[in-house]
Amino acid sequence: MSVISGTLASNASSTTDYTSAPSNGWHVFDVEATWGGGTVKLQRKGPNGTAVDIGGEATMTANGHAMVWLFTDDEIRVNIDTATGVYARIRYAQEGQ
Repeated sequence: MSVISGTLASNASSTTDYTSAPSNGWHVFDVEATWGGGTVKLQRKGPNGTAVDIGGEATMTANGHAMVWLFTDDEIRVNIDTATGVYARIRYAQEGQ
């Protein structure tokens, strides 16, 4: 998947596969889930292939959104721990739109 806006998880309960980041720049990471004490994190693949958390703002324990900076060559995934019914998407946030 390489789009300006896209679904990362739909009614998911386990960590997603990696996908290409939509574009360079600021993006909105939206998440809704049944939490039950769980967490949902946006991660990128690190230099040696290990998952790296993008940042505290992209680690969710309740429905919400975060602004994150992504590069086109980033491979991203949604790490799901305990939460169920996870819906997550990424949207390009261009100034003036």
